[in-house]
This record gives sequence, C-alpha cells and structure tokens, in this order.
Amino acid sequence: MAEIDGDEGQRLLRTIRRGTGSVVTWRRDQMVLLSAQGMPVVKIAEVTFTSADRVRDVIHNFNADGFEPLHPKSKGGRPRTLTLPERREIKKTAKSRPAEHGLPFSTWSPAKLADFLVTEKQGEGSLMRH
Repeated sequence: MAEIDGDEGQRLLRTIRRGTGSVVTWRRDQMVLLSAQGMPVVKIAEVTFTSADRVRDVIHNFNADGFEPLHPKSKGGRPRTLTLPERREIKKTAKSRPAEHGLPFSTWSPAKLADFLVTEKQGEGSLMRH
C-alpha cells in the first residue's frame, strides 16, 4: 500500500464516518484506509466480507489512480427506455400486418414482432439499440 497523506486519510475517514452515499464507495474507502493503517489484506477481506483478491484489486487501483477508482463507474438503475419516436414506430409496426412487410404469417406474435423490429429496424439506426 502506498503511503496516504493526512488529507487523503481525512477524506477516507469522512466517507466512512458519514455512512451516507454508495455502499460500494464506503466499502472501498474502508479497504484503503484499513490497508493504510497496516491491516493485512486477509483481515481486511474478513472485516469487509469480501475476497482477498477483491481487496488487492481495490488497493492496487487506488495506488495507481487515487480516489477515482473508489467510486463506482456504473450509475446503476433502470436501463435506458425507448424514446417517444421509437415507441411510435413499434406501435405502428405492431398494428400493421406481417404480410405488409413481406412476411409469410397473418398475425404478429410478441416473439416475431421483436425479431422483426430488431433485424429489420436495426439498419435504420435508432430503433432497438444494443
């Protein structure tokens, strides 16, 4: 573990004491602070209920890049929803008959509609992004 200065230690301690915000950030800060205080990796893993490899990764990332890696990259939450024009296009296609699109069946099943939207509309750029 690289040495941390007083300001860095105070910053870590503030996050841990406050106990608000992301649990992931709180736990990572705790790992770094315990390591800076000389606690062995295996003991830190026990205290933080994670693996020794995970603790080593967090410490390595902190040593390499400072505080940036302690904060989760993912914002989490619900995946991006479709835009209004995308929803309108899906509705328009669902109300149409498959034969209008050169398909050999008379009604849409949810699976057939989804397959059509993904394969046919993907080339148009906006609909059904991956």
